[in-house]
Amino acid sequence: MTGEPTDQTTSKFPFPYQPYKIQEEFMTELYKVLEAGKVGIFESPTGTGKSLSLICGALSWLHDFEEKKRQEEAQVLCEKDNEEKGKEEPEKSLPKSVSEPDWITQFVQKKEELDMKNKIKEEQLRRKKREERLEQIRHNVQLKFASKRKREEEDETMRLLQLSQAILSSGEKDTAQALDPGEEDLLLAEYESDDEKKKGLELEEDDDDLEEEHVTKIYYCSRTHSQLSQFVHEVQKSPFFKQIRLVSLGSRQNMCVNEEVRRLGAVQLINDRCMEMQKNRNEKKNEEPEGKKQRGSRLSCPYYSYEQMQFLRDEILVEVKDIEQVVSIARGAKACPYYGSRFAIPNAQLVVLPYQMLLHDSARQASGIKLKDQVVIIDEAHNLIDTITCMYSSQISGSQLCSGHEKLLKHVPRYGGRLKAKNLMYIKQILFLLEKFMGVLGGNLKQNPNFQTVPKDGTTMKSINDFLFHSQIDNINLFKVQRYCQKSMISRKLFGFTEKYKGLESALPLKEGQKSVGLQQYLQDLSQKRQASGVPEILQEEGENGHLRVASPLMQIEGFLSALTNANKDGRVILQLQGTVAQSSLKFLMLNPAVHFAEVLKDCRSVIIAGGTMQPVADFKQQLLISAGLSPDRIIEFSCGHVIPPENILPIVLCSGPMNQQLEFTYQKRDLPELMDETGRILTNLCNVVPGGLVCFFPSYEYQRRVQDHWEKTGQLKRLELKKKIFQEPKKANQVEQVLSEYSKTIKRCIQFGGPLTGALLFSVVGGKMSEGINFSDDLGRCVVMVGMPFPNIRSPELQEKMCYLDKTLPKTDGISPGRVLIENLCMKAVNQSIGRAIRHRGDYASIVLLDHRYSRPNILSKLPQWIRSSTQIKSEFGPAFAALRKFFQLKKTNSVADS
Repeated sequence: MTGEPTDQTTSKFPFPYQPYKIQEEFMTELYKVLEAGKVGIFESPTGTGKSLSLICGALSWLHDFEEKKRQEEAQVLCEKDNEEKGKEEPEKSLPKSVSEPDWITQFVQKKEELDMKNKIKEEQLRRKKREERLEQIRHNVQLKFASKRKREEEDETMRLLQLSQAILSSGEKDTAQALDPGEEDLLLAEYESDDEKKKGLELEEDDDDLEEEHVTKIYYCSRTHSQLSQFVHEVQKSPFFKQIRLVSLGSRQNMCVNEEVRRLGAVQLINDRCMEMQKNRNEKKNEEPEGKKQRGSRLSCPYYSYEQMQFLRDEILVEVKDIEQVVSIARGAKACPYYGSRFAIPNAQLVVLPYQMLLHDSARQASGIKLKDQVVIIDEAHNLIDTITCMYSSQISGSQLCSGHEKLLKHVPRYGGRLKAKNLMYIKQILFLLEKFMGVLGGNLKQNPNFQTVPKDGTTMKSINDFLFHSQIDNINLFKVQRYCQKSMISRKLFGFTEKYKGLESALPLKEGQKSVGLQQYLQDLSQKRQASGVPEILQEEGENGHLRVASPLMQIEGFLSALTNANKDGRVILQLQGTVAQSSLKFLMLNPAVHFAEVLKDCRSVIIAGGTMQPVADFKQQLLISAGLSPDRIIEFSCGHVIPPENILPIVLCSGPMNQQLEFTYQKRDLPELMDETGRILTNLCNVVPGGLVCFFPSYEYQRRVQDHWEKTGQLKRLELKKKIFQEPKKANQVEQVLSEYSKTIKRCIQFGGPLTGALLFSVVGGKMSEGINFSDDLGRCVVMVGMPFPNIRSPELQEKMCYLDKTLPKTDGISPGRVLIENLCMKAVNQSIGRAIRHRGDYASIVLLDHRYSRPNILSKLPQWIRSSTQIKSEFGPAFAALRKFFQLKKTNSVADS
């Protein structure tokens, strides 16, 4: 297969139906980029079948690549065999002195040829065995029944083993301090950071399986679990459904089948318990000397069975399955889907996973992901820069510092006697760091941070090195402290400690007459000491269910310590002092996301960055790709049009309103009463001609509230309500579905039964809950109105520092500074996401009205998606704009009647 354009009658790409022309172009360009090993930025609007184009284009390339590799291997083996046969005959006829080559050269040459031959044969043998095994599983159900019988036998053996261990342990006498049931899990893991020889012992026994050679594969990642499931369902509908080996990866929270662990609820507790169980399993495999006392008889996870996970691995690879299907099979097989899916990675051809698992280096290593010479496709990538920036940024408040310090002080006296001196040294260093961080905020750890006021509110920006000197912690090796936190799992242990006992107040009540022992006595003693010294209560936060739950401050602190290990030029530390010490915070701002994305670009054969709205692409090229050291000639841009005909969309830039008031929603002018009145008149006129739903986006919640308050006073809101029922975007995420449902029902009712109302008007906010991921197709979004230009807050210290950093590191664009370009790009990305909510399929139609004359500027207009920009009309007066809109919807109504 080649990457040349195809004719319109027959597609060279396998597809479930006759693809659109733009899909053919998309797949052809994708194939070329993958074949050439380049980096592509692909834009395909929602409704154009982007997912299927990615699947069929990429998997067609992978199929051809593997076929070409097999042919090359067969050709090499054939050539080597012919060379050996050709060498035998001449050597018999020629004199010995002439035919015999130098023996060293001959030895080296033969060894290289033999090694290459053996490597190819081994690869062919592995491939054959893998295919035979998967084929056998497809057709031989007896293997499943045999596996089930073996599981039942193992369960019985495990029960007997547990019973015998319980009997034996009951007769032992432990001289160490008694622990309450379950407290063993709260002990910090032993760790020797300076003992490099012990690193090998940290590996799990079965990690060899993760070292299995990886076949050439495609990693597909997206933002949410639902988007990944939707992608897998698209694969199931594609022609590659039966031949592709696919594995879906997810978090323990999504994949764990151990009910005892799932009941813990919190993500941190689930991760902690799972890793603790794996540690227990390894400790049992590597039994300690008889003279060394074991901590206790702790159980490993019954689902972590190597043989059952191997069986699950094969089940995953046999047929395409999403996470829900994998978890269902794992329950029946009594195998862990979290680890079983990771065992499937080496032999999988398509790996589906969330952003964080691929973009974060530590997450890749933990999952066994190897990107060397592989293909990565990052979908829904319009917010990729922000995702990486947030992933490596961190923030801690004064209240978290105080709470973390207090919890660590309570944990150490209880369990410190069981820790080695080296571990205690690291804990003291962490306590010292927390004390210094608190000092930077002007607070004292011995007093309640809620009652400590800061001398003066303000924000200070420091480089990493300046902050370390200012905090007086430059003499501490943060890399070693970070490794200790990771290996000892200290933050998770403290989180488990507080979750288990819910602070001092949550200690289990004693029965009448029962003596306090163990942890309960310890907590009561601490409570009395604390009341006497006036130390503040443990800080708590409100959970999703409204109940107070103990926060996990040390996890945030650990993230902040990790952030401080970045290079000095790549980040800044922000000291924010406001009100009290509890409200003040330390924030690490990642300025250079390219330094982390560079690892992905360096290892991969090819990277595809795709999305429905990728404009403006300058940010991706400069901040992520070129800044990571990528040569500009390796970057390929592709943007396809929409499947809708041009007459189905009417984008208008409106420069003035009905009363000739210029529309300029700058910070200085947007609160003018006459501008608010003009906006209301525009919406009233639009409601007269737009059928169904009209979605109006405001730049912020605050401005929306001010405008609506003004309209309510002037009576404008009532005039709008005469034509359309008004809905507002809710503040709480769990109310979005309800509002959308009522909005949809109102529109359908108005269209079906008629009446004075022509539909509904929805007030939404750019960057809010309805500006991304919401589908306003057909009558739900016949018109999208954008009020003003949603520029970010330029007074933000973070944004100012980012602009300053870009001005120093990037060149100017057409005489405009990189910082100014960043502001414009952030604004237009938000606009493009919002206006992209309408027109979701081929037969859909809608109008887009941009209320601000600044949209007509060439540098702003060029940042709109090409399929919108090509149809955009600039109207300096309201009359011609209104006439065009009325004609547009009258024509659609006439065509609709004719079609019916």
